[in-house]
Amino acid sequence: MTLDERIETIFPKIEDVPEKFFLKSSVSQKEYLINGELRVWEGKTQEVLSPISLVTSSGLSKITLGSYPILTENESAEALEAAKIAYNNGRGLWPALPVYDRINYMEGFLKRMKSSKKEIVALLMWEIGKPFHEAEREFDRTVDYITNSVEAMKFLNRTSSQFVIEKGIIGQIRRAPLGVVLCMGPFNYPLNESFTTLIPALLTGNTVIFKPPKIGVLLHYHLLKAFRDSFPPGVVNTVYGEGSQVITPLIVSGEIDMLAYIGSSRVADILKSGHPRPHRFRAVLGLEAKNPAIILPDADLDITIPECIEGSLSFNGQRCTALKILFVHHDIAGRFLDKFSEAIGNVSIGMPWHENVMITPLPVTGKTEYLSRLITDARAYGAQILNPCGGKVNHTFMYPALVFPVNKHMRLYSEEQFGPVVPVVPYDDIEVPIHYIVESSYAQQVSIFGNNQDTIGRLLDVLVNQVCRVNINSKCQRGPDIFPFAGRKDSGEGTLSVSDALRAFSVRTIVAATETAKNKTIFQRIVRERRSNFLSTDVIP
Repeated sequence: MTLDERIETIFPKIEDVPEKFFLKSSVSQKEYLINGELRVWEGKTQEVLSPISLVTSSGLSKITLGSYPILTENESAEALEAAKIAYNNGRGLWPALPVYDRINYMEGFLKRMKSSKKEIVALLMWEIGKPFHEAEREFDRTVDYITNSVEAMKFLNRTSSQFVIEKGIIGQIRRAPLGVVLCMGPFNYPLNESFTTLIPALLTGNTVIFKPPKIGVLLHYHLLKAFRDSFPPGVVNTVYGEGSQVITPLIVSGEIDMLAYIGSSRVADILKSGHPRPHRFRAVLGLEAKNPAIILPDADLDITIPECIEGSLSFNGQRCTALKILFVHHDIAGRFLDKFSEAIGNVSIGMPWHENVMITPLPVTGKTEYLSRLITDARAYGAQILNPCGGKVNHTFMYPALVFPVNKHMRLYSEEQFGPVVPVVPYDDIEVPIHYIVESSYAQQVSIFGNNQDTIGRLLDVLVNQVCRVNINSKCQRGPDIFPFAGRKDSGEGTLSVSDALRAFSVRTIVAATETAKNKTIFQRIVRERRSNFLSTDVIP
């Protein structure tokens, strides 16, 4: 079968879907969680369609995966009230609990979450087209993230359990929660990246309103009971629906203390500008990126090509950390492009259950049309597609396109494509990619491929002041999760990692007194008799 024929027949018949992976029933979600109650919604719902279609006698047929509630401003207000009551200006049960008690609650949730792995992985495949091996990895990585966050919380507790005496002042410095946190995750990692904000927000004592992404929402249905049964009422609340109906009212109320949002800078700007008390409104934001790779003339293509393929096309390039534009030195451009085109031909395409598949159907409505417009625009300014069948579309599926030469007049030069289109820019002067990075609206990461230590060393000193992570002879990526993950300019605000996130969702607070005998006695009795959960020398093993 030719490549063209494989693309034309990419979608399966129902009998071609392995029984292990077939969804035997849809998820008709009517429940939503507020104040520890799974309430039943009788109003409008949103149908969820899979990006995967099935071949029938009458043509391609879309698969309905289920539906979820479209709540209103009223339910949003109820969620906010529940979260406020649970926090109670820091006097609620959850924020006032000792750290080890919050950890016990979290470990109970983790145990319940693990029992839903099969259902969540299946929906990651069918709802967003994520390959099975990557869906399993996302779930397992999320489990590890929770476990590592718990350990980081214990370490943070141990390091702050001692008293500090300085210039006649005795004190203890710990971290305190901020209040009510609104958490909103992205469609491409709807479980993992949602939880990289949700989990640290909870561990540090905040109460949470969680809005799952529009795409990748159903998988969270299987965690509603786990949230309900694991945490006190009002600590975790969920809302669904249109942002203008359920999110905007929360922001304009001024009662949200912190926003944790992963998505577009356009939406983030709207949300932040709507808060009436901006100086009291904290935010942790993971936004767009246009991460470049700089391929130097002495780059080892046996290393560079696999890293750039994985970096630009893994999960269809739908990662904020994907390599989204490649700068290749003229001296090796020909060899690089030939090898890259050949490597694309070896990339596995198909359905999420296919072994080692990389390119699958795209979940965002209209995405293939948008990507096709980017390619058409690039061609109008002189670019070509260098690989066979590059950019060929079959409904929600697009075969990867290697586009060359790309220049600043093309939309692909500056827009984040978030899909399987790889723009390549030739250069002679190293100042070309440097100027691009300096002038770009985005500043998350960059990859350098080469072997000359002097050249790489000089580049490092320039680039570390422009982006938040420089990768040498390796693709851009988020992990491991103990490393800081951040962005400059329009790529983000705040830093997320296991330990950084715990700090992001809390504030350093000190209890202090003049070092007198009387004050020492007060401190000692409070600690010895356990009169305070905050002022304590208890250490969590």
